[in-house]
Amino acid sequence: MVRTRVGYAGGSTPDPTYRSIGDHTEVFQVDFDPARLSYEELLEIFWTEHDPSARAHSTQYKAMVLAGDDAQFEAARRSREAVVAGVTRPVLTEVRRLERFYVAEDYHQKYALRRDRLLSGEMHAHYPDEADFRESTAAARLNGYVYGIGSSLQLEREIESLGLSDAAQERLRTLVRR
Repeated sequence: MVRTRVGYAGGSTPDPTYRSIGDHTEVFQVDFDPARLSYEELLEIFWTEHDPSARAHSTQYKAMVLAGDDAQFEAARRSREAVVAGVTRPVLTEVRRLERFYVAEDYHQKYALRRDRLLSGEMHAHYPDEADFRESTAAARLNGYVYGIGSSLQLEREIESLGLSDAAQERLRTLVRR
């Protein structure tokens, strides 16, 4: 992943916020390098890690794939159809075209990372501006590891590139081993 951001999309309410979300859904946006991971592979990861039959208790939390262009829309539609064909429960996850993405408030960005003082502090030292922190590839990668996504092998391949102190590297290794 090159970058991740959380925000709001899928509705018509202008300028949604967490306190005034209107008819939007909380979503996350992923920027990826198609030379390393195709959109189809990204969809496969999504469907593997996601329960497509989970019923949302509100529009704010419903599940959907929002495609950025026609090619992504067709790939997402086909991947949903493959999931539908392979399960007996109803698939409630929608596939739609992304009309507009609204970036969520800073305190929602990299939420798992923000909860770890050592790692968050080091990333904020590198990226003191909140927009830079939000847009940082290193912060996105760390947020994933802190959240529990990523293996020890993956971490060892990239840990030196994350700009962490020895103490922060050891903290991250401990989190990933759990």
